[in-house]
Amino acid sequence: MIKFFFLIPTLLCIGWFLYLHQNNWTIEEGKKGFIYIIGLSLVVIIFYSLMYLLNHS
Repeated sequence: MIKFFFLIPTLLCIGWFLYLHQNNWTIEEGKKGFIYIIGLSLVVIIFYSLMYLLNHS
């Protein structure tokens, strides 16, 4: 499961990019959304990694 953690931010960023493109917004206008997606994804990845390490050591 850990090897697929890169898919979370990748799929969310692709979805955000498509949303921006559909509404005729630039990447610069949606930059804050990308930052939020990456930040939230990092929190989720760190949490699950910590839970994995605590339960499998």
